[in-house]
Amino acid sequence: MSIHEIFMPALSSTMTEGKIVSWVKSPGDKVEKGETVVVVESDKADMDVETFYEGYLAHIIVEAGGTAAVGSAIAYVAETEAEIEAAKSLANSGGAATTPAPAKVPATAAVGAPTAAAQNGNGSNHKEGRLVASPRARKLAKELKVDLTSLKGSGPYGRIVAEDVEAVVGKAKPAATPVAPTPAPTVAPVQPPAPVAAAPAPVPASSSAVSGQVVPFTTLQNAVVKGMVASLSAPVFRVSYTITTDGLDKLYKQIKSKGVTMTALLAKAVAVTLQKHPLLNASYSDQGIVYHSDINISVAVAMDDGGLITPVLRNADMVDIYSLSRTWKSLVDRARAKQLQPDEYTTGTFTLSNLGMFGVDTFDAILPPGQGSILAIGASRPQLVATPDGLFGVRQQMQVNITCDHRIIYGAHAAAFLQDLAKLIETNAQSLTL
Repeated sequence: MSIHEIFMPALSSTMTEGKIVSWVKSPGDKVEKGETVVVVESDKADMDVETFYEGYLAHIIVEAGGTAAVGSAIAYVAETEAEIEAAKSLANSGGAATTPAPAKVPATAAVGAPTAAAQNGNGSNHKEGRLVASPRARKLAKELKVDLTSLKGSGPYGRIVAEDVEAVVGKAKPAATPVAPTPAPTVAPVQPPAPVAAAPAPVPASSSAVSGQVVPFTTLQNAVVKGMVASLSAPVFRVSYTITTDGLDKLYKQIKSKGVTMTALLAKAVAVTLQKHPLLNASYSDQGIVYHSDINISVAVAMDDGGLITPVLRNADMVDIYSLSRTWKSLVDRARAKQLQPDEYTTGTFTLSNLGMFGVDTFDAILPPGQGSILAIGASRPQLVATPDGLFGVRQQMQVNITCDHRIIYGAHAAAFLQDLAKLIETNAQSLTL
């Protein structure tokens, strides 16, 4: 008997369990080696999971919407149709298939890499004849009865996204199935039947929940909870600094039309300053201080459905401001579509959290796990200040507040970093375009 298990893969170093978003294949379907069979939601992204076995999807252990621990079996694949019933019996008996659980779970499944067609730049949304579409697009297409094979994807690497499906149907929504009223008895007059109540819709994390209602955490929110609790074990301190932003604001107005974002400018300024302060880019380990060879700036982004993700601008000190801005836009778009690869949100060495766009003056940021520093940025506001010539003037100023791991970074280190960051922004902002 040749029956294999498909295991819940570890899609990131912090993932302990995954949620099944949808099964691309149904029990009894033929599957090819390397073909996507299931979409799994990790802590911060939806990923396509491919099987390394050829045969038939015999039995699904964890249905869509269910969760499973990393390394646990989620389905059986039989090599022949004759073995499908045997696989079902094996599942009912709780037995193990012929394929043992591997020591490293990722070896059992390949996840969401760019397709060969995408890599050669032809924009195809088919992978060797197989469709490449986001889980949301698949679900929407099924509801609206849209043939995905007729669409051209506008997402990354030609992937079909929900917007492509909506464009075909004019953003039409599926009509609700009417509920027939219960007929009244003919023997005597009765009151009309009470209307059938619709099932309550899930309450988004960003909206106000009904009083007394408990809304379960999303997978992303659970990941944030675990990360923040882990961060509490690190002793931290905070240092605040006031930075005049007139020069930075002037530069932003000059190059905004070229697609440059303020987020990219701030990330670039921080990254360039970190070149002089490698300790602020380092992290703690039980063996000592870990100095990172790259300066990768994570930037906190709030998700529409709740939770937080930190896309990473890799080598931000080396990349020009125009490319950095384009990369940032792509990261944010794919983060909100849950299409980021794990290394695009787990490889940061220093984090920025900017609440200035909400008018926040100053706030404390919690240190992310595995990093030594995070910089909280407030709003830039006009302030009446004393000028060097002894007069008064109005200057744009913002408050920044850095949180550092006190096991490796001391107050003088953080103060020196902030001093150099302020000097760059206040007197040499134009250099950020070089």
